Amino acid sequence: MDKPVKLGLLGLGTVGAGVCRILQQNREVIYKRAGTPFEIAKILVRDPEKQRGIEVDPRLLTTDAADILEDPEIAVVIELMGGLEPAYQYIHTALDKGKHVVTANKAVIASHGARLIRLAASRGVDLYYEGSVAGGIPIIKPLRESLVGNRIEEIMGIVNGTTNYILTRMTQEKADFTDVLAEAQALGYAEADPAADIEGHDAAHKLVILASLAFQTPISTHEVYCEGISKITAEDIAFAEHFGYTIKLLAIAKRQPKGIEARVHPTFVPNRHPLAAVHGVFNAIFLRGDAVGELMFYGRGAGDLPTGSAVIADIVDVLRNRKRGSHHRVETLWQSIPVEAMEDVRTRYYIRLHAVDRPGVLAQVAANFGAEGVSIESMIQQGRGQDQPVPIVFITHEVEERQMRASLARIATLPSIKDIANVIRVEGGLR
Repeated sequence: MDKPVKLGLLGLGTVGAGVCRILQQNREVIYKRAGTPFEIAKILVRDPEKQRGIEVDPRLLTTDAADILEDPEIAVVIELMGGLEPAYQYIHTALDKGKHVVTANKAVIASHGARLIRLAASRGVDLYYEGSVAGGIPIIKPLRESLVGNRIEEIMGIVNGTTNYILTRMTQEKADFTDVLAEAQALGYAEADPAADIEGHDAAHKLVILASLAFQTPISTHEVYCEGISKITAEDIAFAEHFGYTIKLLAIAKRQPKGIEARVHPTFVPNRHPLAAVHGVFNAIFLRGDAVGELMFYGRGAGDLPTGSAVIADIVDVLRNRKRGSHHRVETLWQSIPVEAMEDVRTRYYIRLHAVDRPGVLAQVAANFGAEGVSIESMIQQGRGQDQPVPIVFITHEVEERQMRASLARIATLPSIKDIANVIRVEGGLR
């Protein structure tokens, strides 16, 4: 029998415990599928005395990362700590020392993925990161392997379960954002400080990883336009339903003639689109390739066992490669493609404003839209306010973001306009 391959685990939190639990439950079948026996030799933790809800031999626990990174017998390092530092330094050190690395760290891969991929290639080792995006949904491997015969044209994804849960509850229960957020926090779906989720930053990190792979170009998080869901109201939800749409926080990347669109924001999605039917904490990634057409990947986007499942799959791939004396095909077609400024992006818009209900107000608004080249597709005015503000809602035809911003700046100065309550981008349907 082959000598067991030794693994070092960095972190024993939610995902780390999930990995250990899966290994305990499915050890024999995983051994057979990997083609070689393996064992966890060391686990880095902050507090060895902490109760984690899983039985682990206390002799495996260490508080010193050097016990894993400096051990020549540990061949595979599994980083599940999360956060940018010290995780990045640990991954870099492991690769530099010729160790294979499996990680589920979206922050590290989004910020330093291209650099780490090059380092892994130069050392002849593997770097796998399926768990960094969409938990248990296999999307990284298809982009790296299954779809290499395609020119990917578009990716749209619901990649944050917290925001999707909130928007689903708001839609189904006609509830307010603040109330649903508090509920999500009570259920453990949202953090005490939910900013990374509800402001779109978590989704932006994941979009960087997906878009960089899909378009084979390094993209930085600061190049991704990012807008959260905190301004969405029950009124916006109701108007979306009236027009035949559902509101989702989407991570969107598209190949355009002059560059790549990369944006995260609330979006009106047509009810006929498969992303509109993704509810609760579930995630989904919709993509379009020139050869394969339209595909959608759907499942649980977070959690101990779903993400742990993706990590185990990566470990098995590493062990198979190691047994064959090979390593993963490295992305070699990296090129420099610019990311379009948000002002250059063309899309459709939903605009909800409040105006005093007087004769000529609609004509004034329409004239200011027209002055900037904005064309109206649909419009609703509700109620008669007797000189009190009433909601007026527009859906536009496709227009550049800069034109929309300029027109709204003009409209905001009109005496009859109380406020521009919300602006939400609208995506089209299937092709």
